[in-house]
Amino acid sequence: MTDLPPLSIALILGSGPSAPRLRTWPKPDNVRLVAINNAWRARPDWDYLVHAGDFPASRMPERLEPGQRVSSHESYVPAQNSYGGFVYGGGTMAFTAGYWALAVLKPDILAYYACDMTYCGNVTHFYGEGTADPLRPDVTLQSLEAKSIRLLALAARQGCACINLSTEPSSRLSFPRVGLTELGMRSPEVRIDVDAVEAALKEEARLGYLIEDGEYWHHTDRLDAGALSGIDDLWLSALSAPDLERRFA
Repeated sequence: MTDLPPLSIALILGSGPSAPRLRTWPKPDNVRLVAINNAWRARPDWDYLVHAGDFPASRMPERLEPGQRVSSHESYVPAQNSYGGFVYGGGTMAFTAGYWALAVLKPDILAYYACDMTYCGNVTHFYGEGTADPLRPDVTLQSLEAKSIRLLALAARQGCACINLSTEPSSRLSFPRVGLTELGMRSPEVRIDVDAVEAALKEEARLGYLIEDGEYWHHTDRLDAGALSGIDDLWLSALSAPDLERRFA
């Protein structure tokens, strides 16, 4: 019997306080580590740095190791547009990096670590005080839970499972929890309501809020917050009784 090849894994690393805990984790060969913005500082052997278009040059790594690549809006805007755009996907880098990974890396598993977006306590980021970008007033971020379910559902359509490796007590990501030691060993099953997904996508198409250059903030006067909230409700209804078991490792 021929052994199956290992699952390809894209691990999105954020800047939450737990990010440095990943520093000593032995990264398997089938994992591609995608750091968001400042998260490249948490571990030196990242594979991709995906940063916002306004990320300061002073915070960029001074040199790249062989195989490391840096991507910004020139790459992630068309990637996210291929999944419906920023208005529907959510205008914050946690989701943008996920859609970029789905489009470019096409993994079997899309895992997140230190991307819980809860910002509890005095230390909100591993490097100190940062900006809680996903919590800013923004018509595309009315429900982080709904936006994460959208990502999970669209990933599932291309055969990719979304999981959360966090050990934090709470998270805004509506992904099932898996411990680091179980990464690649199991992909929790989730029950996705296909009818709700199709209804959400149909309503997105009807509204037609695809902003090609990604700069949706220049067009907020034509974005119906109520209609977008209704789409969020459809996405929230698409995931029934998700397995959010906390399997800490």
